[in-house]
Amino acid sequence: MALKATIFKADLSISDMDRNYYNDHNLTIARHPSENDARMMLRIIAFIVNAHERLQFTKGLSDDDVPDLWQKSFSDEIELWIELGQPSEQRIKKGCNQSQHMMIYAYADNGFDAWWKKEQSKLQTRNNLSVFTLPADLVSTLENVVQRSMQIQVTIQDGQMWLTIEGPDVTESVEIAIQKCL
Repeated sequence: MALKATIFKADLSISDMDRNYYNDHNLTIARHPSENDARMMLRIIAFIVNAHERLQFTKGLSDDDVPDLWQKSFSDEIELWIELGQPSEQRIKKGCNQSQHMMIYAYADNGFDAWWKKEQSKLQTRNNLSVFTLPADLVSTLENVVQRSMQIQVTIQDGQMWLTIEGPDVTESVEIAIQKCL
């Protein structure tokens, strides 16, 4: 019998002063059996940074044809394609060709550094691609605050993000500096 996804709920209250975006989002997140808490939280952070009424989680790990998140226009064109980690060159080509803009979010760990060193020159030729990293030491903090039901207060200003994550068993405040590589 195949393992099923684990369902998480996250109520976001976003105040993004950099983009003048202020909204609440009630997310239902299906965590794939092979996905860990750190990756799921990276998906949530990517959602927060790009929050929009039409931004959606996709089947992600369950479907190779779609990104982790995307935003589509009302005419079903892909406006934004978001991947996590270190996608292959074919994935990047597909995302850049099928969308107006593609973004990659990753933790700045040794795996990312090796991938970046190898792919950087090829990636710089893509006009519609942006690559962002989060500090590697953030992984353990985010893994420790994951709850099946979370309330997340977010403030973004001058490129800095402050999260207050509350759940039945934990309350944690985290400051995150998202670094743009490309």
